Amino acid sequence: MDNSTHVTVNTTDCEAVEIPHEIFFAIAMVSLTENLLVVVAVIKNKNLHSPMYCFICSLSIFNMTASVSKTWENIMIVFSKMGHLYSRGELAMKMDDVMDALVCMSFLGSIFSLLAIAVDRYITIFHALRYHTIMTMKRVAAILAGIWTFCAASGVLMAIFSHYTIIMTCFIVLFLISLALIMFLYVHMFLLARTHARKIASLPGNTVHQKHNMKGAITLAILFGVFIACWSPFFFHLLLIMICPLNPYCECYRSLFQVNVILLMCNSVIDPFIYAFRSVELRSTFRKMFCCSGDIFCHAIQCLQLNSNIRLQ
Repeated sequence: MDNSTHVTVNTTDCEAVEIPHEIFFAIAMVSLTENLLVVVAVIKNKNLHSPMYCFICSLSIFNMTASVSKTWENIMIVFSKMGHLYSRGELAMKMDDVMDALVCMSFLGSIFSLLAIAVDRYITIFHALRYHTIMTMKRVAAILAGIWTFCAASGVLMAIFSHYTIIMTCFIVLFLISLALIMFLYVHMFLLARTHARKIASLPGNTVHQKHNMKGAITLAILFGVFIACWSPFFFHLLLIMICPLNPYCECYRSLFQVNVILLMCNSVIDPFIYAFRSVELRSTFRKMFCCSGDIFCHAIQCLQLNSNIRLQ
């Protein structure tokens, strides 16, 4: 999905905004580090071995996929500008298709992971007594396998047939339908939350559990809002390619393509901050991870000092 792929015969006074490649690399490295920390934290802490955090791990891996794909694409652009890679060569075109497939897969995986998390929160809040019967780890594994298989296949198909208008249309329609479905689920969840809270408050020990689940739902609503803010400009870019490919005003917006890609990558940087800020258990796990690393470092220094003292004596 390189900007050069969508060149039109129309001229415009708006020059394409160029973002330094160093910024892409920096954002990608931060994203990879943060999301990898989330995955490691969930794996290490047995208290986080729950369906919701399995879906959050899936979301983190899809975020890393988007960052890696855009980073590799920018590396190819740098080599092309240096003359080490022919941008229209067979190898470069195939690699570009692979990167496009990964971006499409990352988008679909992110939105389906958010949808799975929303359904999980819905079941937790409104079917609390049957939650562990409904959301077993086997079903979670099957859901994740289905998401990854569908997203990988869809990403490949969209990358190969992206020049067909119908494929681009399906991509945008899927985006809008998924957004509408998640928004409906959250609105329905929050509208019924108060009524359901009154009913479940009469059960002993469920008030705190209910508040905890609502906090989780609010966290995921924030994630969803960030996802919309970061991905919508990119999809508006695709929409303009379809409806007004020769319009100079549309071309002006398309000159911001690299800015839209930066927003897309920023989504994978912001998400882990939301996890860490909203989840007490995840914050505690991060703290223990860093403290353990610090203790090992301090212990190594003490050993070196002790050895030096023994030698002096």
